[in-house]
Amino acid sequence: MTALFDLSGRTALVTGSAQGLGYAIARGLGEAGAIVVLNDVVADRLDVAVTRLCTEGLDAHGVLFDVTDKAGVEAGVAHVEARIGPVEILVNNAGIQHRAPLEDFPEEAWDRLMTVNVKGVFLVAQAVARRMIARGHGKIINISSVQGVQARSSIAPYTATKGAVNNLTRGMATDWARHGIQVNAIGPGYFITEITQPLADDPDFDGWLRDRTPAGRWGDPSELVGAAVFLAADASSFVNGQVIYVDGGLLAAL
Repeated sequence: MTALFDLSGRTALVTGSAQGLGYAIARGLGEAGAIVVLNDVVADRLDVAVTRLCTEGLDAHGVLFDVTDKAGVEAGVAHVEARIGPVEILVNNAGIQHRAPLEDFPEEAWDRLMTVNVKGVFLVAQAVARRMIARGHGKIINISSVQGVQARSSIAPYTATKGAVNNLTRGMATDWARHGIQVNAIGPGYFITEITQPLADDPDFDGWLRDRTPAGRWGDPSELVGAAVFLAADASSFVNGQVIYVDGGLLAAL
């Protein structure tokens, strides 16, 4: 059974992975045997993350590109394929958040959210999928959110982007499954990261979340690893177009 979850020798590219959930997923894939390629737009932050994983004994590399830059994406993916190995696993994790009342939400913030959270997923997946199609196999995992199916005040545009990621995941699976590619998504609930720490430090929000989530707590980023390894491994060879929610039961309860 362990062979179903063994990623030994497979190259995994994880976007936006110098910190937070992306870093935890990259680390977990590496611990499952994958050669992990971290991506970010900040060189110093990327170097620190790669060095940390290498120090732990993982086979880790870095590639610097902006997921919204088509030429940069293509150059980055080509670099990974030529210098490290064929990308057999892609995790589209890069994303941003912006909070504001919807009636006052800045147009430029809307555009930036759509560009990073939706167009970025499309551009990187397209660049990688072309190569996967030629090889006849591959795994693509898009990182969505519970906000893909739920809303909360002040983040309506973000929910729109994650709803788009859910349907884009289904569309990718529909187009690419016949080429031996499985495309699925993970929808995290609330996890404590550098980005969400201010929310965790807010007693009102922290109390609301603990009451709202059946597990009664925040998630730890390491708790996303199991779902990521499953979707990246042979164990999910007939799983396609699905969104797996890792949320402590939040979506299951009213």
